[in-house]
Amino acid sequence: MLTYPDINPIAVAIGPFKVHWYGLMYLVGFVGAWALGRYRAAKPDWPLTPEQVDDLIFYGALGVVLGGRIGYMVFYQTPELITHPLSLFQVWDGGMSFHGGLIGVMTAMALFARKYHYNFFTLMDFVAPLVPIGLFAGRIGNFINGELWGKVTTLPWGMVFPTGGPLPRHPSMLYEAFSEGILLFLILFIFSLKPRPRMAVSALFLICYGTFRFLVEFVREPDPQLGYLWDGWLTMGQVLSAPMIVIGIGLMIYAYRRRIMDRPVQPITSSEESAS
Repeated sequence: MLTYPDINPIAVAIGPFKVHWYGLMYLVGFVGAWALGRYRAAKPDWPLTPEQVDDLIFYGALGVVLGGRIGYMVFYQTPELITHPLSLFQVWDGGMSFHGGLIGVMTAMALFARKYHYNFFTLMDFVAPLVPIGLFAGRIGNFINGELWGKVTTLPWGMVFPTGGPLPRHPSMLYEAFSEGILLFLILFIFSLKPRPRMAVSALFLICYGTFRFLVEFVREPDPQLGYLWDGWLTMGQVLSAPMIVIGIGLMIYAYRRRIMDRPVQPITSSEESAS
């Protein structure tokens, strides 16, 4: 069994002013996405300019925060939202949903695309590899908060969390930090190094995230207010992730059938032909 580090969730406290690690992780995610976005936009084969990335991240940040909060209340706290609609604005009580944030980002990208006259999927293909940075940071924030832990386990890397009872549990937030953060980033970044058909990068994001999240849900403790939704195993996270996989596969097939390119494919030189 591993020892949970029990980090103070408050990073800085000056009188009544407190800065939480979870909030700082959001800042890390946005700054990381901005830096990578500007780096990629500086390359001549990407349609966006580095200056436009500044606006893009601003739109995306609004989409994440607003969509994440609204999604959490709609998907996970429906009775509370109906009974007390103002609870939607009680952000200090916590509660964010990735799937709601995804819908929020898609809405923000649609507005950005309309403003700058870009194709929606051109933007989403550009944004997709930036997202895992925020996902990784957010899951580390969950770990520091000691929340969203997994089921009880006898595996040697199980941890006893302060709010999880006396038995060791799966550190499921670390599983997600690795799969939805590091692994997903590597897959998308490497895949997008070469020009791909429009929608292909977005499709791969949906397929991979949906699959990783669906699998981790098997060892993650379900949300207490919902529990399992069917037959003692189906969670809300799986219900929301399964359509991502199906839609992603459909988009991937459609993308490679149409083969519309947003980035120019470099022609093969005579020396490359002879080498091959």
